[in-house]
Amino acid sequence: MPEINHRVVIAVFPDVDLLDVTGPAEVFTLANREGGGRARYRVRLAGPGPAGEAVATSAGVRLVTDAGFADVDGAVDTLIVPGALEPYADGLRPRVDPHIVDWIRDLAPRTRRIASVCVGAHLLAAAGLLDGRTATTHWSTAGLLAAEHPRVTVDPDPIFVRSGKVWTGAGISACIDLALALVAEDHGEELALAVARHLVVYLKRQGGQSQFSVPISSPPTDRRDIDELRRYVADHLDADLSAAALAARMNLSERHFARVFTQETGATPAAYVESLRVEAARRLLETTDQPLEHIARATGLRSVETLHRAFRRRIATSPAAYRRRFRTTV
Repeated sequence: MPEINHRVVIAVFPDVDLLDVTGPAEVFTLANREGGGRARYRVRLAGPGPAGEAVATSAGVRLVTDAGFADVDGAVDTLIVPGALEPYADGLRPRVDPHIVDWIRDLAPRTRRIASVCVGAHLLAAAGLLDGRTATTHWSTAGLLAAEHPRVTVDPDPIFVRSGKVWTGAGISACIDLALALVAEDHGEELALAVARHLVVYLKRQGGQSQFSVPISSPPTDRRDIDELRRYVADHLDADLSAAALAARMNLSERHFARVFTQETGATPAAYVESLRVEAARRLLETTDQPLEHIARATGLRSVETLHRAFRRRIATSPAAYRRRFRTTV
């Protein structure tokens, strides 16, 4: 297979998240090493100032640019746009520098592929590159992205999302998953997995995986009894967890219970129970060789058919395909 040259430009600017820059750069560099001549990623850092300028990141580590924004001419294979946060009276908000937005907008027509990392999605949205597309960002700013850019369909859950030539990734460590997906697109899963092994990344996560688990994404409610019920559900997934059974456990009518539970958690009882059962099934698929029939029974999904339907609905794949991709032990 002939070698393919990839000109990768990563934007850097004051207070940029360090890992958002170095994570993808390391993945592309290892792809060159592991690719046996197939891959030739040439990574360059571009900043608002002249070439050679030291840019302070959010971690305090300084990065030296290879070029100024104005010096990036010709065709670009891949543009990586990380993000930065700045303090406001109501907390941290993504930094959206008009100069950087204009540069991204001007560079986009001669760029084959554009990817944002973490809150870098706000820069792509400001440049108009996410209009009419589905995108993700760090969960903490997803609501702000949706509010400020109504033409963007914001999905706060996935690790990364691809929409045409534009990719958007979630926060921090998800930059590794996004970069691995870009390598897989260019040179196949085998090379991406070789890079993942070198990085000691146990799972090469696909974009459909959630940024965090159901318990983490469900903060305590204002009702102690609802929180106690949620703990019961998590510990008894193979029990009868129908709305009627849960309502009886709380001594409420089924209709009143469903209304209170949805109001406090943001999910119907059935949807919440299914999400926990699917997550438990995912863990078993990742860490055991148990047959699907056993996993379905152990997680309360009862049958392989129900397990399949729940997986398709929740993570858009089948249990078998999920196991092939994410199995962690031999």
